[in-house]
Amino acid sequence: MRRRLIQSTLAVVLVVLAVFGVSLVLVESRTIEESAEESVRSEAVRLVSVVESRLVNEEPVTEETLRTTVEGDRYIRVEVPGRPPIVFGDKPEDDVIEARQTGAQGETVVVQQSEGAVRAEVGRTLLIILAVTLLAIVAAAILAVRQAHRVAAPLTDLAETAERLGSGDPRPRHRRYGVPELDRVADVLDASAERIGRMITAERRLAADASHQLRTPLTALSMRLEEIIATADTDDPEERVTVKEEATIALAQVERLTDVVQRLLTNSRDPRSGSAVAFDLDEVVKQQTEEWKPAYRVDGRAIVRSGKTGLRVVGTPGAVAQVLATCIENALMHGGGTVALRTRVTGNQVVVEVTDEGPGVDPTLGSRVFERTVSGHNSTGLGLAVARDLAEADGGRLELLQLHPPVFALFLSRDADQPV
Repeated sequence: MRRRLIQSTLAVVLVVLAVFGVSLVLVESRTIEESAEESVRSEAVRLVSVVESRLVNEEPVTEETLRTTVEGDRYIRVEVPGRPPIVFGDKPEDDVIEARQTGAQGETVVVQQSEGAVRAEVGRTLLIILAVTLLAIVAAAILAVRQAHRVAAPLTDLAETAERLGSGDPRPRHRRYGVPELDRVADVLDASAERIGRMITAERRLAADASHQLRTPLTALSMRLEEIIATADTDDPEERVTVKEEATIALAQVERLTDVVQRLLTNSRDPRSGSAVAFDLDEVVKQQTEEWKPAYRVDGRAIVRSGKTGLRVVGTPGAVAQVLATCIENALMHGGGTVALRTRVTGNQVVVEVTDEGPGVDPTLGSRVFERTVSGHNSTGLGLAVARDLAEADGGRLELLQLHPPVFALFLSRDADQPV
């Protein structure tokens, strides 16, 4: 492309120089010739005037008196009636420019100049025009190279940016080139890079959220299946009932797992696309306490619930269950003693508090525990961050009310149709 830009620029310059150069040569040549003819005629008129003046004043008209009045090396012939002709200067042997003038006393003056001198002057003019043309071509070539570099270099850079974008590097370069059209292309590429970067970040975030969020229900499900296996080979009717209950709970966990996957996929497309409904909060709290009891029993700990019952809230049951599961699992992994779930009402909101008797949250972390990758116990640092996102997607919020003992509170909107 750079070569084509240089060639096209030089072609335009050469055409312009050819048109104007030829015109200038013709005009200058004609001007020089006319100027030479006019000079010869003026010389003849002047000499006739000089000769006539001397004849009237009866002054001598000789070669010596006339030569001093003639400039240059022109051939002069003066003819006065009754006198021999006066001739001085070299007579041209080639083509000449001649002017003949006759005075009132009958005198005749002939002035001749060689056309060779005129052609020499035309040649000098042509050399000057040619030199100027060559300088113009050189200057045009330099400008063409610079302009081609100014245009081609940004295009090459934009091509590299597009190639980087296609190879999976979506970082915008924010380079501008001072050319409006190229800067517009750079703006579009940077905007595309930012969009692709956000899409890649969302995909990676979805993968991280899915891997973390699916772990919790899968852990609970595996514990339920272990309970089923442990009681499957008994002939005790009561134990068989227990097996049926455990299987029912496991099936409910599978359904919740499916709901979690659907929720994550929905949030990855549009985090604000919630399916909030009014539901009984007691059912979700009871479900979570029942699901996590085996895990706490294995660890020699207990999980209990207290507070106000019969509360209805607005949200997504699966999302609320997932948020509570994250807080309960967090207390199981990092807390100690009994874990308590307490429900209460404050204004038009319902609060579910999850607390334990462990060491609590490191004061250096504080509310930063909700930031991604922030963890005080070498965990992934995703659980609480994803839980807060799920809560906010339903119009609620998840907060750390107290560091020690730790108190995590899930705030939900209360059902407006429920009597106070």
